Amino acid sequence: MTWRQATREELYTYYAEEFPRYVDRLPEFITADGPKEYALSFRDPHPVRTENAPDKNFIRRGTWQTDASGNRATAEFSTFEDVLEFIRHPARNDPLGWSPFALADPAVLEQPDPRPDAVYYALDHWDRPWILLVDIDAKEIARERAAGDVSEAGDNQTKGTLLEASGIIDSAPTGYPYAFEDVNRAIEYGFEVRDIFTEDFNAEETMVVYSGQGVHVYLLDTDPAHRYDEQSREVLNDLLLETYDIPIDPVVTADRRRVARLPYSLHADVCRIVQPIESPEFDVRSATPEVISG
Repeated sequence: MTWRQATREELYTYYAEEFPRYVDRLPEFITADGPKEYALSFRDPHPVRTENAPDKNFIRRGTWQTDASGNRATAEFSTFEDVLEFIRHPARNDPLGWSPFALADPAVLEQPDPRPDAVYYALDHWDRPWILLVDIDAKEIARERAAGDVSEAGDNQTKGTLLEASGIIDSAPTGYPYAFEDVNRAIEYGFEVRDIFTEDFNAEETMVVYSGQGVHVYLLDTDPAHRYDEQSREVLNDLLLETYDIPIDPVVTADRRRVARLPYSLHADVCRIVQPIESPEFDVRSATPEVISG
């Protein structure tokens, strides 16, 4: 099994034909106007309408226009089909179309219509508490493993030389800063975190999502007693990192402004579908989109 980057044509075909079939499977809190923002990243920066403004390779768009008090006024996306159209043709369907900082129309450029390398939604939400998500990345697991494998590594060793010396860069998938065993270990860690949520926090609703190069673990209880404010999230980070020694990214858990990969979007760097999974035995080959496997 090898991984590669998706082409522009594959990205367009996936979001035009395959992704719409998964919309009905999205978690109930991911609606057209529930998350406070949707965001896209582009492989090639795309111009905005204003002259001399920098090109954009990442954009965030609010799901609502707000009034002076920050309250919802007008929805930018009426249905999820509007979100789909934004994903497929971001410049043509930019919610900031009225603004000079909207994406420039490809019809007046030599540069083609941008295609999203990644699709995200905001963890901050209009209709429920800030969504609690723990991020576990295979890259971090690989770095820790490399540091342990290379016993003579000094303080001047860079992450790249550590990965090279340990053989990780040359392991499948070749050229990536981790090996498949690190991806599989991230998945195992994800289910360990889910068990901690269930057993230590009495969580009733959890979800593990394969993110392409690791996992996202959600705690989705909406009980007002478990709103998990910033202080609570810092305590959770300390618990997972120090007590259970699980290599999470603590910034993701604690930062209200974070975005997460949209379930069933395509991780273009590895050509894999981001998706909820039910077992630590999950085989990443099953996440191959039809546009690739075909």
